[in-house]
Amino acid sequence: MASLVTRLATAVGARRPLRAIGAANAVAAKVAVETGFDALWVSGLEVSTALGLPDENVLGPRDLADTVLALTRTAALPVIVDIDNAGGTPAAARRFAGDLTSAGAAALCLEDSAYPKVNSFALHRSQALADIETVTEQIAAMRDAVGTGVALIARTEALICGASVTEAVRRAEAYAACGADAVLIHSKDPTGQQALATAAAWPGAVPLVTVPTAFAHLSPGELGTAGFALAIYANQLSRAALAAMRSVAASFQTTGSFTAGGTPLSDVADLLQIADPTARACL
Repeated sequence: MASLVTRLATAVGARRPLRAIGAANAVAAKVAVETGFDALWVSGLEVSTALGLPDENVLGPRDLADTVLALTRTAALPVIVDIDNAGGTPAAARRFAGDLTSAGAAALCLEDSAYPKVNSFALHRSQALADIETVTEQIAAMRDAVGTGVALIARTEALICGASVTEAVRRAEAYAACGADAVLIHSKDPTGQQALATAAAWPGAVPLVTVPTAFAHLSPGELGTAGFALAIYANQLSRAALAAMRSVAASFQTTGSFTAGGTPLSDVADLLQIADPTARACL
């Protein structure tokens, strides 16, 4: 299989972005394979939530590495890991990079939020930006730790923090210049126009990545035409699972049955076959 860096470059030329889906466990990874996604995204929000932790720099390399191992055990798809700001220092970033590469990650995504970070969509606290120099030093440390075999994606939270498209592009260019293989300019504008404006303003030094959580109405085709090489659907499977679990549990409380509601249940065999495709069950 071609490296993720090569595939991203091809996607730019084809105007068809690769599609990554958030996967916090082997079940989600199996669904991603069955439905034709190109890559898996280990989301800091999803993994934190699964562990009952806030999305505020609480996860360590071991938490993320355990998730990577579960995914690679189940799915032959490249795994991209969200490492947030990697603890905010070059030394911590080096450790994240080394440990996650050993676990099987194909790409690492470092963001330029100041430590401690907050979720990009949070209203209870504001995100702040780290110094560009700190982030470039982190990228250099990560590159030194992993060599050229692992893709490094640099993510800027400039737009999330209220900065201009010009400032976001300036930061992204600095990260590309110091060795990032791709850049992600994050946006929470629900119209999608801000994201499209960044794509139009991006000079194309390296491939451009997007996370269309806020502007899910834009199709992969539209994102590809705009110039994005990778679209990351970061948390949709966890949100769908949470909604389905609530629906099924509420229906049971009303009807006293798990078969009377409108939400179907997977067979027991489906669960067994996540880890063992040859498994069989009577239900």
